[in-house]
Amino acid sequence: MTIEDSNPPTLTGRQLRLLMFGLMTGMLLAALDQTIVGTALPTIVGELGGINHYSWVVTAYLLASTASTPLYGKMADLYGRRPVFLFSIGTFLVGSLLAGLSQDMTQLIVTRGIQGLGAGGLLTLAFTIISDVVSPRERGRYQGLFGAVFGLSSVAGPLVGGYFAETNWRWIFYINVPLAILALVVCYHVMRLIPFTRRRHAIDWLGAALLVAGVSCLLLALSWGGNEYAWDSGVIIGLFVAGAVLGVLFVLQEARVAEPILPLRLFRSPTFALANSAGFVLGLVMFGSIIFIPLYLQIVKGASPTRSGLLMLPMMAGIIVTSVLTGRAMSRIGRYKWFPVAGSGVLVVGMLLFSRLQVDTSLWAAFGYMVVIGVGLGLCMQSLILAVQNAVSMRDLGAGTSSATFFRSLGGSFGVAILGAVLSTRLTAALADRLPGAIAALPPQQQAEVVASGGADISVNDPATILALPGPVRAAVQGAFVESLDRVFVTTGLIAIVAVLVTVALPNEKLRGAGPRGTTTGGADGFGGAAPAPGGKPLTRESKEEAAAEMEAKSQTML
Repeated sequence: MTIEDSNPPTLTGRQLRLLMFGLMTGMLLAALDQTIVGTALPTIVGELGGINHYSWVVTAYLLASTASTPLYGKMADLYGRRPVFLFSIGTFLVGSLLAGLSQDMTQLIVTRGIQGLGAGGLLTLAFTIISDVVSPRERGRYQGLFGAVFGLSSVAGPLVGGYFAETNWRWIFYINVPLAILALVVCYHVMRLIPFTRRRHAIDWLGAALLVAGVSCLLLALSWGGNEYAWDSGVIIGLFVAGAVLGVLFVLQEARVAEPILPLRLFRSPTFALANSAGFVLGLVMFGSIIFIPLYLQIVKGASPTRSGLLMLPMMAGIIVTSVLTGRAMSRIGRYKWFPVAGSGVLVVGMLLFSRLQVDTSLWAAFGYMVVIGVGLGLCMQSLILAVQNAVSMRDLGAGTSSATFFRSLGGSFGVAILGAVLSTRLTAALADRLPGAIAALPPQQQAEVVASGGADISVNDPATILALPGPVRAAVQGAFVESLDRVFVTTGLIAIVAVLVTVALPNEKLRGAGPRGTTTGGADGFGGAAPAPGGKPLTRESKEEAAAEMEAKSQTML
């Protein structure tokens, strides 16, 4: 008997709080390690060497986590949540420990891949597991907290990474170990209360191999394009072609097997298809744009990596507050559609506001723009996952939830590549227009120094070098960068309009399950009381008879 066939386990308030703590800790670890390494990479490369493999430290993690996400969803549906989630925490823990012990770049890249393999499960199974014990109607309150954790990690990652880069970079990875052990212990005990009976199944190993290979080819093409190889090189074109061919073969394989990794029948649901499409577009906007804001703070405002992380706090506050409030509002209203619609619209406004950035724009104005983007992301992030979960049956809950995470991550990968190409193309032209005149205005000795340091080929990847340039040249570089960044945010604003159109087309379905009683459910902290049944399934004849018997017994007691 599976969870779908019977009433789900009823957790006490304390048990549910413990479960949420363990899941949120696991999700924090995985989300934090998406961004924590970036600010420390120069320090790491300086000690380990291997600058030619610089980008692989990030790519290995992204590749492993994104490609493995759909596999975890299906494995959790077949084998149960507890063993699969514990495996993902254990894998992440081992990868973190080994990454901290790495003695060269090759070891670090391999162990980052192990970390990513575990992170793929942590990012998607947290949403799936809480869905096993909480109905869609009540789920918004809890998933709003997950959104807050994700927002916290996206901003705290660069800050923590910058701090440890100045002390001991190995603690970037060691800090994960005690937190992972804590999450492992908590989830091991609490998740025993969530029963699962294994059903007969056949693993689609060929489909899994095609999916991983296809996604890997696409992500490698997007990561290498314009960096390791030119976009029109044979390697990049070959990777895109291979990714497309493997994708077609994956679809054909999924259409013919009994237990597909990603059931194609789910896309017959308009809600499922549209919510995942919106998630892809918003992932592109989110991951592909906010990574450029710290660059602006460092290159134009002269902030250190650590301080630029602190200056991102307004965006983090917007995400956290809005995620929590949105989750509670969805539980009260019982609908989800207009939250991602409003969030997409706010993101359009936020991106267009950021396109107005200038070299002399005050930090307070930039803070205001960050809050707008944070509010937009907080409205969108969890509401789309909830829409997907509400559209699938309990049997497909793992696969459905992992698909939402997968498409958002894939959109982010595309966003980083597309917007990075927009930035570099415009920046090259802007520098060519501005730099020659700025260099010519310098005294001969300074001209020689600037030419010796790179001249017209000055890179914006090292903010410290730019800030050390003579005043006219520095102003030219900063002006060219801001002009190029404006183009990036105009592009993301236009893409966000697509998200508005897609979310407007979402069916306005009612969330299954009972709503909160009164103004809150359970205790004042929002976690008290027993969790309602997921799925909002109608009562069976047996459960009706049991309820009637219970009411009769209570009546006799009262009499």
